[in-house]
Formats: sequence, structure tokens, C-alpha cells
Amino acid sequence: MQKRPKVLMFGWEFPPVISGGLGVACLGLCKALSPLADVKMIIPKSVPNFKIPNIELIGLNAFSREQLRDIFSKPSKHGDHGLNSHQINAGVNPYAKIQNHESVNQKFYEVYSNNIEPFEIDALYAGDVIKKAIEFSRISVQYALTQEFDVIHAHDWMTFLPAIELKMLTGKPMVLHVHSTEYDRSGADSRNWVYDLEKRAMQLADRVIPVSHYTGSICHHHYGIPDYKITPIHNGVETVKHTVKDSPHKDKLVIFFGRITMQKGPEFFVEAARIVLQHHKNVKFVMAGSGDLHKPLIEKIASFGLGDKFFFTGFLNKQKLNELLAISDVYCMPSMSEPFGLSAVEAVQYGLPVIMSKTSGAGEVLSSSLKIDFWDTHKLAQYIIASLDYKGLSTEMVDKANEDLKHITWENTALKVMEVYESIIP
Repeated sequence: MQKRPKVLMFGWEFPPVISGGLGVACLGLCKALSPLADVKMIIPKSVPNFKIPNIELIGLNAFSREQLRDIFSKPSKHGDHGLNSHQINAGVNPYAKIQNHESVNQKFYEVYSNNIEPFEIDALYAGDVIKKAIEFSRISVQYALTQEFDVIHAHDWMTFLPAIELKMLTGKPMVLHVHSTEYDRSGADSRNWVYDLEKRAMQLADRVIPVSHYTGSICHHHYGIPDYKITPIHNGVETVKHTVKDSPHKDKLVIFFGRITMQKGPEFFVEAARIVLQHHKNVKFVMAGSGDLHKPLIEKIASFGLGDKFFFTGFLNKQKLNELLAISDVYCMPSMSEPFGLSAVEAVQYGLPVIMSKTSGAGEVLSSSLKIDFWDTHKLAQYIIASLDYKGLSTEMVDKANEDLKHITWENTALKVMEVYESIIP
């Protein structure tokens, strides 16, 4: 590649608006790509005066009605590459019955009026997320057509619509970064609109970048994507300066953090905790996060008579989460399906022994972690007890993890992404 590529990137969440795993990964990758490529990142919502050196961050919420009218009136810089020659199965449309011969543009956008309104979004994941994703695509595509770019790079299903549309309109190569799939969230039998969108987008993509080999196998076996398109690239982690502190609690702390949903396996954590507490009375368990299983798990813990042994913190910002990590003793990630699991790498940075499910991508880069079948709560309990009781074991795990951390960098991730760009940009 003779020149710095111009990358048009689409993200859904991005710090400081939201700092979930997807947002943290997008930020880390953008920072690492900035010395190597010209990146324009389009997101639903940005914060005024939040800047990243050499990254142009475009929040659709910042466009006024007048600016949008101007954008929609400008001609494309890319011409017409035969949009109507591309078709997508009509079953993908969740809102209207569309004929099979109609284009993806008609299919996804004619369900809305042509009124041009500013993109207003409160909570990214509340309410009708599909409708929000479609509206995000409608505006971002019109804006993108007024820009110059060499490659399209989209992160997860919420941004796949504009990527598809722009590939069809411009003929530019398209890269899909898969941080999570509908298979992970809903199981192997899931066949819904989001699944159909993910599958069609991967079929049209020039390259698919899953965040682990585990996720790559899902793309191949459950979405039918050929191996030659799939290039797994692990996430990096941003180095943090921290101090491990003595806990203000006399009891040991075992923690779980993430969304409290079926995918993350919090019920297995609770069941394992019940077993641990039959042998250890001086242990407390912390669940940091929120989700639909929050209330049912509190009720389950109460039925066990263990309410005094659990802390539910709700969602924690980065600072509060780091404060929790600094005083904890063991981290557990019993996810049913975890494409990567940045939280495990973050825990390792704080010197915590990590126990994770075998269906977790982070296990591919953390050789020292103890691995379990997500459903095996007895094994999880045994590993928690061993990590608390045997100092030699936990010390060896932490020492090996520190060696692993030397290779888990966003700079390494960015270099591999650049190789993908080079393979598909003419």
C-alpha cells in the first residue's frame, strides 16, 4: 500500500458516551490505527470537544436540520455502481412486506418518510434498537457519500446496514468487525432479523474480522461464511497504571462484571458461590453490571439465605470498576458464549487470577487462565476455592498472565487490521 488508506468506520457505542466492551474496543483500535491510516469514525452520538488525535469523530446527533438538508442535497462523490443489481431476502425487513426484487435501499428505508430530521437518540440500547439502527444508516449513508474513502469498516450488526448500502453504491471493499453475534446472544437456534442481517452482511463482505478464533468458527459453522473471508484478530488492551490495594473488607472478594444476562452466565456464578460458601465463610461475591436477570438473581440469592454474602453494584463506570478490581481476589467469567471478553484481560492487569468458560475468546490469549465448561458449577467452585487457598497457584497464574499481556496490545491488533486493508484495497 503506497499511501495511508482512508478508512470510513462505523461504530455504535464510543467512549465517553458509553464504555461497554464494544465502545472500549472501537476506541482502542482507532487510537492504534491513527498513526497508520486516516480514520473517519461515524457514530450515533458524540460529545462536544471530545477529540482523538488524527481521528475524525462524526456524531450524527451533532448535525442540525439545516446541515442535514445540505448533506441530502449534495451529489455523491462515488457515482452509481448499480445498486439495483444487488438483492437481499425480503424476510430481513422487520417493518414492511417488500417484494423480493426490490433493492436493499428500498427495503430498509422506504418504511420511513422522506422528512429530514436531526438524529436524536437517548439510550443506544433501549426501545426499538432496529429502528434506531435503520435511521442511523439512512443519515450516515447520505453523509458518507459526500466523503472520500478507500475501505468501509463496520463494527457489529447495528452498523452493518450502512456498510452494505455503501458497498453497493460505491463498490468499495467492506470489512466487518464481529465483536458479538446473535448466536452468542440468543443461542444456536436463533433465526431472526438480526441474524439474517449479520449473515447477509458477512456474505457481501470482502473480509470478516472476528475477535477470536472461537467467533470465527461461529461465523463459518453457524453463518456459512467461507474460511478464506475470515481473519480472526484478537482485541488488545490499553495499559493502565494501577495500585493493588488492601480490601477494606475482612472477607475475600470474588467478582463478576458484565451484563447480567443469560449469555454471560451469571446464574452459574451464583450457583458456584453457593457451593463455595459451604466450605468458606469468609468470602463475599460481587456482581457488577445490570441486565434482565438482575432481579431474578437477587430473589434466588435471597432464597438461598445468602443475601449478606452478595453485593450488587449496578453498572460501574471505568473509575469505579478499576477501584473494585484493585481490592478483589478472583475474577470469574462463566459466559455461555463470549466472543472475546476484554473484562478478563482487564482483571489480569490488576493481578487477579482469572477463571473463564471454555467458550471465551480471551482464553486464546490468556494461557494462564483456568478454564471450565460454563455449566460446570462444581468445577468453577473448586477453582475459586483453589485460587483463594493456594497462594502458589494464584501467583503462578498472575506471573504467566503478565507475560501474555506483553502481546495483547492494540498496536499489534492495528497492524493486523492494516494487513487486511492491504489485501483488499486496489
